[in-house]
Amino acid sequence: MRIVVLDDYQQVACRFADWSGLDAEVEFIDRPIVDDDDLVQVLSGAEVAVAMRERTAFTAVRLERLPNLRLLVTTGRVNASIDVEAARAQGIVVCGTESTTSATPELTWGLILSVLRSIPAEDAAVRGGGWQSTVGGDLDGHRLGVVGLGRLGTKVARVGAAFGMDVVAWSQNLDAERADALGVRAVSKDELFSTADVVTLHYKLSERSRGLVGAAELAAMKSDSILVNTSRAGLVDTDALITVLEAGGIRGAGLDVHDEEPLPVDHRLRSAPRTVLTPHLGYVTEDTYRIFFTQAVEDIAAWIAGEPIRVLG
Repeated sequence: MRIVVLDDYQQVACRFADWSGLDAEVEFIDRPIVDDDDLVQVLSGAEVAVAMRERTAFTAVRLERLPNLRLLVTTGRVNASIDVEAARAQGIVVCGTESTTSATPELTWGLILSVLRSIPAEDAAVRGGGWQSTVGGDLDGHRLGVVGLGRLGTKVARVGAAFGMDVVAWSQNLDAERADALGVRAVSKDELFSTADVVTLHYKLSERSRGLVGAAELAAMKSDSILVNTSRAGLVDTDALITVLEAGGIRGAGLDVHDEEPLPVDHRLRSAPRTVLTPHLGYVTEDTYRIFFTQAVEDIAAWIAGEPIRVLG
């Protein structure tokens, strides 16, 4: 049996689980998949593929060109880049894994503090012989606006409260009573964007939410506020954000997710002012990878035994 583990950019999948017990040929691909033909070639003859989150799409068109594929394992419980119905119709079992709920909120606060206190810029200044070139913002007594108060947004909100922040939240169907029970005040979308000192996104991407943060929302933000996105790039109009940053419309932005990943070398974001950019690190932690790959191996072993587990859809 041939098993292909895709998008192992850091070449670490082999050390976070024991793949030897599968008694199969396991290949780890450490580069992004370029296009349909590339995926077909990489998975030629493979019965099992392991997808790292949403790095590689498995569309109906691509699945049709993979006649040998019988099991597709994705890290995480949901993968919007996999056409699960098309896979099922083709007789491909799709399984997932569990994940931590702490990694992304932790990175969110890393980005908030990095932008607010200009940590990367000050680090570079010190290394270059400089000293104290910026004046940072504050958290205590200021307002945190959480867009999406689900599992991750709730964790971020609790940390904001611990910093002494006034925490408000908005989502399309936010339950005001639930928010209140968490010590968070539910507000309108307009109020959140126009009054928050920090706006952080933790919202599910759908056709309805795509472009949720556009030119109007960015224009409504205070000039000393920051935007942080560790959720999905499609929630933000990137061109509008760059325009606002270049015009000095907001203090800055911390972005872990991007419209195209890996981010092209010549992308405008790479030179956008007052930004902290990370390469989609939200889930990239030791504990998360240990769960991802250990359970991926478990999924494969169970499927081989004829009793698949964690089946999606």
